[in-house]
Amino acid sequence: MMRRLELLTGLLAIAAGAAMADAGDPPARVARLNYLNGPVSFRPGSVEEWTAASLNYPLTTGDHLWTEAGSQAEMHIGSTALRMNAQTALAVLNLDDRTAQLSLTEGALNVHIRFLDEGESFEVDTPNVAVSLLRPGDYRIQADGDNNLTVVSVRGGEAEVTGSGVAFPVRSGESARVSGVDAVSQEIGSAPPPDPFDRWCESRDEREDHVVSTRYVPREMIGYEDLDAYGVWSEVPAYGWVWAPRTVVVGWAPYRYGHWAWIEPWGWTWIDDAPWGFAPFHYGRWAFMGATWVWVPGRMVVGVRPIYAPALVAFVGGSGFGASLAIGGGGLAAWFPLGPGEVYRPAYRVSEVYVRQVNVNYVTNVNVVSARYVNRDVMGAVTVVPQAAFVSARPVATAVVAMPRGEIERARVVGYTAPIAPVRESVLAHPGGMAVVHAPPPRYAERVVVVRTAPPPAPVPFAARQEALRANPGRPVDGATMDGLRANSPGSAPMVRTVGPPERGPSPDQRQVTQPRPRDGMMRNDRPTNPRPAVTPPIQRNVEQPVQPAQRTVDRPVSPVEQPAATRPVDRPAQPAVGQPQTEHPAHGATPQRKTEKKKDERKSDGKQDR
Repeated sequence: MMRRLELLTGLLAIAAGAAMADAGDPPARVARLNYLNGPVSFRPGSVEEWTAASLNYPLTTGDHLWTEAGSQAEMHIGSTALRMNAQTALAVLNLDDRTAQLSLTEGALNVHIRFLDEGESFEVDTPNVAVSLLRPGDYRIQADGDNNLTVVSVRGGEAEVTGSGVAFPVRSGESARVSGVDAVSQEIGSAPPPDPFDRWCESRDEREDHVVSTRYVPREMIGYEDLDAYGVWSEVPAYGWVWAPRTVVVGWAPYRYGHWAWIEPWGWTWIDDAPWGFAPFHYGRWAFMGATWVWVPGRMVVGVRPIYAPALVAFVGGSGFGASLAIGGGGLAAWFPLGPGEVYRPAYRVSEVYVRQVNVNYVTNVNVVSARYVNRDVMGAVTVVPQAAFVSARPVATAVVAMPRGEIERARVVGYTAPIAPVRESVLAHPGGMAVVHAPPPRYAERVVVVRTAPPPAPVPFAARQEALRANPGRPVDGATMDGLRANSPGSAPMVRTVGPPERGPSPDQRQVTQPRPRDGMMRNDRPTNPRPAVTPPIQRNVEQPVQPAQRTVDRPVSPVEQPAATRPVDRPAQPAVGQPQTEHPAHGATPQRKTEKKKDERKSDGKQDR
């Protein structure tokens, strides 16, 4: 009976997801930057400067990353791991609930896909081809933008490569070397043996294969992979299974050790300093038990993707709040973590369906507004900082203001976001004045990539939307206003050039694709038993297979030719790297779609490869 209820919940979530897309709700997922080794730079889509990348930063449509020589980076989109080798330039062309589309203009990217739903697409676009990843598996895409050369290696799964007038498959155990732009040529042979970068990626995958936390949270909960290493699970009668960090400083409280950033379309977003600090701050609730804070992830429903939230807190303030303190006349920002059963109602524009879905695993009745927030009464739970520190992305812990308890008790809850307009430092997610020493070479700034799926428009520059943000402090610009700003903002539309499709005809290679069997003890959608199969003899193909019209779109700054890096330690906590400038890219749409075990079983019976 319980199983049937979980499946029904999953099906309802899928239907709700479609409704959310129609209502223009924001995506239910982001990409989390969870590992940095060496200098890694970041540029949000709405500004031109590069800055140092921040651990736990939520990446979305329009954002850019660059790894300097000797550096590596890892990010996750749910259970999918993406790893960048040294001197690699990557941008997010589109990221919503059905589409992950990346621009790779230089360097090497390894993608390990555990799950891929019906109707969900994953595309990596390079200067001369678009690469569609069709199944769960292991893929490496290497781009040499200076020479219009792309190498696609498939160690498990299947890819389809689309270029000017051609499209062809690359199957498990194969590698394709594709050159040219207007006239694309390809050589297909066996996948090469793993190099140091591949072995580092394998070691990271092995680590995630054995994560115990997947018993308590779904793999599609972004940040699940770091919970084992830094905390412990226990079962309590009031909340079920809860998680607590093993080591924290004296006086630690949720949402205190990190900083705030402004990330559209959600607005004020918490970025935690801890290597484990993503899932516990964007899903679930916090509870104070005895002398310990515990994270309550909520009930786990099989096959349903949890919905990302920018920060699950309530802000306090009101007339006269902080008037007794001498803080320079700039005002204060104060907040505390939401507790179990307390409703989160976003400040960004959403439908009622979205409100129900973002709360469904944690709250039984979303129409109840809490008159008494449990964590507000916990000693030390409310964090107070000057507004100047809040908007400039300064570390919160170093800016905390000691507030008399009586004043905190008299303050009223003012909402679920700070009623404060962002500044440029809020978007960069770093205090002003940081030196930037690493940026992609300027010659890559206007590099074009071939796309199979047209991406959404580039984000509107922050400078163009700043006045609208000041008019409604704390709330992102609404869609209609954004459309008007985009129409009046030069350069806010990406340059796209369509490449005509070939004439339709039969596939030149009709060989059967061998599907690897899943590992014992792992879900069907998990990593295959032999994701890196034995190589096969080189195969020569003259491929002229049809495809949707491929297009090219301009990507922003990128980097030099990929160089293999030495193997890195597997469980070493990520350390933030050095910084760089920024630019812009497409905006986004949203189309939530949810997985169910029933759907997986149906795909299994159809003979399709499970993940």
